[in-house]
Amino acid sequence: MPAFSTGRGCALPDEVLAEAVKLRALHPTITAAAEAAGLPRKTLADRLRMAAERGLMGFDPVLEGFRISKSTTVYDRDGFVERQFVQQKPDAGDAFAIPDGHVVKGVSALLDADGRVTQQWVKTREEQDSERLIEAIRAAFDGYEGRAEAAPCPVETDADLLTVYPIADQHLGLLAYRKEVGEDYDLNIGAARLRQCMAKVVARSPSAKQAIILNLGDYFHADDSRNVTPKSGHTLDVDGRYFKVLTAGVQLMMDCIDLALQRHETVLVRNLPGNHDPHASVALTIALGAFYAREPRVTVDQDPSEFFYHRFGSTLIGAHHGHKAKAEQLAMSMATRRREDWGATDFHVFYTGHVHHFTGKEVAGVRCESFQTLAGKDSYNHSNSYDGGQSLQSITHHRVHGEDGRQRVNFILRLANA
Repeated sequence: MPAFSTGRGCALPDEVLAEAVKLRALHPTITAAAEAAGLPRKTLADRLRMAAERGLMGFDPVLEGFRISKSTTVYDRDGFVERQFVQQKPDAGDAFAIPDGHVVKGVSALLDADGRVTQQWVKTREEQDSERLIEAIRAAFDGYEGRAEAAPCPVETDADLLTVYPIADQHLGLLAYRKEVGEDYDLNIGAARLRQCMAKVVARSPSAKQAIILNLGDYFHADDSRNVTPKSGHTLDVDGRYFKVLTAGVQLMMDCIDLALQRHETVLVRNLPGNHDPHASVALTIALGAFYAREPRVTVDQDPSEFFYHRFGSTLIGAHHGHKAKAEQLAMSMATRRREDWGATDFHVFYTGHVHHFTGKEVAGVRCESFQTLAGKDSYNHSNSYDGGQSLQSITHHRVHGEDGRQRVNFILRLANA
């Protein structure tokens, strides 16, 4: 068996390590020294590390990434310096800084046999989105301070009418690039599009006494700062930080509510969770509930269920995002879960989103319908040829006669860019 090996961590004689130190001293970098000697850089670097550990490194040079930890002087019998050498150890890095968006969650320590700390690790985690939700809610409220108060109650409204404003799959925060998918879409574009279309459709709708703003889910494109779908982990194209998107979303829904108050005496708001925003939708509901807590004309429905039911005269309205059940299941769930209302009404409708285009189907007397979205197409939808139209509409129901009329605002990209 050979007396030594050149492998990393194996015993090498001091002479070999000393030669490595001399070689390094003749060149500006370890890489240059290794190339001059015809050695792999890793081999020379390993030998220099071992030389430092044995105290064979001189004062010049100090190994890259190391510091002098100990110096030794050897004297002869007459008291003259015979030789000097230093021991080097890995140098400490820069002062630790917690990464943006992280908080410290714990510290780990490596102890020696006597129980003394030899190394420590600081463990961090991404700041909880619940904390960001609180900040976003506060920011949204602050932004609303000083704005004009809600419009006064309309002088005349029709108590026999109810108008529903379904908002399907707004995907606020989605990012799309025109050259890739045919149109640009981002946080500001999405907010402006809904705000403008909502103003138009409210103005065209009859002055029903009550209105329902029915957010059918996927109002937000991403549920948290990871920017993936919660269940499948599908990567999302997102515009802006999570805090920014949440703040814009809360303010946008406030604008929609205030627009409805210009036309209707009371407004009921319900935010249903989608497959993109199951938790962000809850935050939106809590924020709106707190903001309108003292406004008697606005009711924010804080029912945590994924289903919504509302009876108005002879009509029973149901709603769900539509990602977990088909029309047949939704119709039967209405009959089962709302037996009394079902038996006392003549008209039954179920509203859904999720598919981004219009679908209509009658199941056991229940008209099941999905709606178009105003959102742009991201790369995923574009690559899969999901090319449904874009619109926002209102549906008015009569207390006795059922659906009484609709108003639709179509969004056409070429007209918007004209």
